[in-house]
Amino acid sequence: MHLRQAKRLLGRLLKEANPRKNAQAAIYNGIQDIKYPDNVKVADYRSDTFSTPSQQMRQVMFEAKVGDDVYGEDPTVNELESKGANLFGKEAALFCASGTMSNLLAVMTHSDQRGCEVIVGDESHILMWEQAGAAQIAGAQLRTVTNKSNGTFDLNEMAAKIRSNKVKFLPRTSLVCIENTHNSCGGRVLPIPWLKQLGEVVKSFNLPLHLDGARLFNSVVYYGLPAADVVKECDSINLCLSKGLGAPLGSLLVGSSNFIEKARYLRKVIGGGMRQVGLMAAAGIYALDNMVERLREDHEHAYAIGKAISECRSPVITVDMEGVETNILLIQMDTRYVKSDEFCRRLSTVTDEELKGANPTAVKILPWSPSIARLVVCCNNTVEDRLATIEKVKSVIWEMDKRAQGREPTSIRT
Repeated sequence: MHLRQAKRLLGRLLKEANPRKNAQAAIYNGIQDIKYPDNVKVADYRSDTFSTPSQQMRQVMFEAKVGDDVYGEDPTVNELESKGANLFGKEAALFCASGTMSNLLAVMTHSDQRGCEVIVGDESHILMWEQAGAAQIAGAQLRTVTNKSNGTFDLNEMAAKIRSNKVKFLPRTSLVCIENTHNSCGGRVLPIPWLKQLGEVVKSFNLPLHLDGARLFNSVVYYGLPAADVVKECDSINLCLSKGLGAPLGSLLVGSSNFIEKARYLRKVIGGGMRQVGLMAAAGIYALDNMVERLREDHEHAYAIGKAISECRSPVITVDMEGVETNILLIQMDTRYVKSDEFCRRLSTVTDEELKGANPTAVKILPWSPSIARLVVCCNNTVEDRLATIEKVKSVIWEMDKRAQGREPTSIRT
């Protein structure tokens, strides 16, 4: 075999060995760059990170009182941190630039020496989407337990993986992390009874429990419980103020006074010592006061779109409606006939025939794996978006179903 042929074969094998990586490359590959005619309605459901601040939120940002936060003299930041701590029934909070920063600080603060081990779900954001920051910066090793479809994991499996460095060959388990709602599992909400059981097991090992609550208030709205009750078992919490809450940036890390004091010290070394950041903290205060209850609308939109897909009764493209709990919808497809990147491209495409119609629509969603496309609703998305999206999705599913008729299923398609 010639060298060129060998390289080509190796490249193809590597591509097929990493189906999720290749599907998710489409996140930054073309969908966001499409230019549409003025008469095309664009419904963007790629992520709730695309949410934008309202005019009212921008106004409170404009009027915010500011100071130097590193010196603890920004009054708006101080107000936000106090508000966050009180909401969750904890002693203190720390304003951070992002959820990834909050999660990293939690790992660094709870793991008091390099070489510790942190237990996470194998589909967790901390493991999958944070650039191995725990290892790269905090010097902590991540050890996985298998996430179930609802975002939980087996507590016996977790307990069996907790280790002590009394044996000189082993790392010491320093922390257990969970995620609520769970992104990769489709915005699933962790059951309260399971959280209570988890809390008991973790405490029996004298370990702290960290909650990656990037979309925590989606779960709070789903439960219909006070936020403090939802996080009762957790020693630290990360809450994103962007995403569905609509702030332009920011996250709160919440915990005990001693924990936050240590985290504040560490925040400086990773570049998180922000100055007159009350401008952004004001958006966070507005979000907590005004944007939580409206998350129900996002849940309703996601459910309605999922229901419409389910009612198509397609043999090729389906939705598990039992798993549609919040603002994330996972659309599943039979990859013998269509893969997720192809489905996403078609939804974002407006054909010449569609342009002749009354309401040409482009729908932007993301391939999550070869067999799953992810749709996420946020405050940007309106009822009009939902109705237009349902019509576009139904039309594309009809196309895919018709094309699948008479086609021989294949295991590999380009």
